[in-house]
Amino acid sequence: MTTTAPAPSAARVRATALLPRLTLVLAALLATLFTAATPAAAHAALTASDPKDGAVVATAPAQVTLSFSEQVAMGGDSIRILDPQGKRVDTGELRDLCSGNTVRYGTALRSGLPNGTYTVAWQAVSADSHPISGAFTFSIGAPSATTVKPAAQPAGGGPVGIAYGIARYAAYAGFTVLVGAAAFILLCWRRGAAQRPLQKLVVRAWVTLTAATLVMLVLRTPYTGSGKFADAFDLDGLRAVLATKTGASLVSRLLLLGAAALFIAVLLGVYARRQNEPENTAEASAEESEETRDTDDLTFGLAIGGTVVSAGIAATWALSEHASTGIQPGLAMPVDIVHLLAAATWLGGLAALLVALHKVPGIERAAVLRFSKVGFVSVLVLAVTGVYQSWRQIGSWSALTGTDYGRLLLLKVGLVAVLIGLAYVSRKWTGRLADVSRETTTSVAATTDVSRETESVTVPADPKRAAQLARQRAARENAREKQVRNADTDRVGLRRSVLAEAAVAVILLAVTTVLTSTEPGRTVEREAGSGSAAPAVPDRAVKITLPFDTGGSNGKGSVRLELDPGRVGANTLHLWADSGDGRPLDLPEVKIAFTLPAKDIGPLPLVPDHAAPGHWTASGVQLPLAGEWRIDVTVRTSDIDQTTVQKNVKIG
Repeated sequence: MTTTAPAPSAARVRATALLPRLTLVLAALLATLFTAATPAAAHAALTASDPKDGAVVATAPAQVTLSFSEQVAMGGDSIRILDPQGKRVDTGELRDLCSGNTVRYGTALRSGLPNGTYTVAWQAVSADSHPISGAFTFSIGAPSATTVKPAAQPAGGGPVGIAYGIARYAAYAGFTVLVGAAAFILLCWRRGAAQRPLQKLVVRAWVTLTAATLVMLVLRTPYTGSGKFADAFDLDGLRAVLATKTGASLVSRLLLLGAAALFIAVLLGVYARRQNEPENTAEASAEESEETRDTDDLTFGLAIGGTVVSAGIAATWALSEHASTGIQPGLAMPVDIVHLLAAATWLGGLAALLVALHKVPGIERAAVLRFSKVGFVSVLVLAVTGVYQSWRQIGSWSALTGTDYGRLLLLKVGLVAVLIGLAYVSRKWTGRLADVSRETTTSVAATTDVSRETESVTVPADPKRAAQLARQRAARENAREKQVRNADTDRVGLRRSVLAEAAVAVILLAVTTVLTSTEPGRTVEREAGSGSAAPAVPDRAVKITLPFDTGGSNGKGSVRLELDPGRVGANTLHLWADSGDGRPLDLPEVKIAFTLPAKDIGPLPLVPDHAAPGHWTASGVQLPLAGEWRIDVTVRTSDIDQTTVQKNVKIG
């Protein structure tokens, strides 16, 4: 028996022509993903340290403290102090020194530390789940050479950071398609629940979201810690992750995905069968009406249950990322949940529509029109919630163009505008679309039946030959279905415009993933505006170093002043004088004055007591108001050689 392979159909030729476009979309996605995987600045930032970076102190401090702009999570190994040889010299005990709005942590140093340069390496997890890290040095006595080198990569970087970033993107994509496809079926095309392509789309989205969540949970320890894949198997680290806000959110997401699996089973099982029953049974009108009511009740129940589960999954992001920190978190978190649901309904529904147009020949025009209305409402919700989120995270027009977050937000807005434009084109194609779904389905079925009758005349005894013929029949049936599906030029035009929308949506989702890892513009501007020559934090000692030159013999040196605790009220003052070669310098006279120009207070004179060679002290130094105080130090090196040096510091 001689067989002839079917000629390539026009649909197959068009599909081949689409491959270069899909390749370009994939390349853009991968490029954006690798950008997303690079370590980004997180919500919290180091604002002060004691000792400061580069400071030279006369004696070893009892502890090293770090202050942050926002709440952070730190463990016993988060702050490490290393001597010039790289040996750890801290006690390993983390001290929580937070008070009110001051976020400060510290660790004690061992006693008897020799002079030299010491390195402080720290690592923490910001309140919005992103790891931060850094290092600085200070010196005891005098600076020295050190063998300690900063970490090659910041926390959250390297291959682990790339893998974690890909998992984050996959989680967003899985959630978007899962919610959007289910909403498309329930709101726009109920008969789609029984369509195999849509069923595969929903199940694969659930699997993607579940797998990505598991990967994020396993990689959380190396992502926020060492950056080594081997630490993913550290059970102690996993237990520590489960005790954090992010770990609890990931576990909650997995539990909610279990409920989502039950929802999917009902949607693609019982509900799908009921959608086919009216077309395959001929019963009395009363019974049909009863079945219709049952189906409507099931639709309503699935819609309510699906909304609750979807909102719960969206909340696992809102409760652990940017929305949970900063200003108005009580309002920002529910707004973020609504924003995520609206985005998923629109973009995920777009993916479902694209699959239906490419794989299902009988999708009705009414279903496409219903999705157009759903998409319009989703865009309105996105606009309202997006404006609020933008104001909350940006805060000013300058941050919109002057920060990475603002520029990414502008790119996202531009992509949304492109999507809306493409949606308008799709709507025009929908208006021209002929509703020929019934005729198309009947035609395909009739053609398939004739084909089967023709090809079932001879059944070869050879099983291999029979399998080959079966594959050929399937290929011919596929080609016939595509030919019928592509017969409507308006439907083909709609499919192409929806494909363009989906390509832009893929890039938009990648930009959104990067945006959630970037430090908000409001925080960046606050940090930039808080810098000063000698910043002070409540309950933190003020330490300044002032070089001087009286002009006489041996008139060059420096004074180091410490005001503890550096706040309004009583303070203790210490002052050390050093000669040009770093040795203690016993000055004939030292005088200090405090002035607050903004309030026209001062100068308030002070003559400290001589405590030891090159060392003066004073107790009960009263500073009545908070503000930027000027400290004037007058030093005299001989009967005729003296000078006054000054520095501005913030108190309170």
